[in-house]
Amino acid sequence: LEALHFLRKAKIQRGQKVLINGAGGSIGTIGVQLAKHFGAEVTAVDSTEKLAMLRAIGADHVIDYTQEDFTQNGQRYDIIFDVVGKSHFARSLRALTPSGYYLIGNPSLAKKMRGAWISKRTGKTVTTDPAGHRAEDLIFLKELIEAGKLRAVIDRRYPLAETAEAHRYVETGQKAGNVVIIVSCS
Repeated sequence: LEALHFLRKAKIQRGQKVLINGAGGSIGTIGVQLAKHFGAEVTAVDSTEKLAMLRAIGADHVIDYTQEDFTQNGQRYDIIFDVVGKSHFARSLRALTPSGYYLIGNPSLAKKMRGAWISKRTGKTVTTDPAGHRAEDLIFLKELIEAGKLRAVIDRRYPLAETAEAHRYVETGQKAGNVVIIVSCS
């Protein structure tokens, strides 16, 4: 829901250049696939280990953030979706087109306040609002899944008894996509 919410807030359109920072996580992998579904040219940013998976789910371009800073490569994007909220604020704004959207999925209070100011003072829009729960969004996602146009990337599965271990793994930042907890009824 978060990825769909943010991309819709940015009024995503066919042919736009979209960069997703933190693309290898649960929200980012859905964001890559949705942006492709909407016809965007997608650049996915994450660590070395996740780049092949990001290509496999549709990213047109990948950037290894340990080797390259996307804000310094001279590219301009219509939408920058910072899923993890860790990209440099001012440099990310400079990497946007004049009327671009900077979407921050996990913003600090300072980024929220700066974002509101930037949105009022420039042609760029900074969005930090989390998604609400809308039935039509769930139906839209369900239809994409059923049509085979959207899939969850599952990194690991843990039984309910190993929830603490699953959480420790997620906290390492190494997961690609989702970690699933299996609840057994037996």
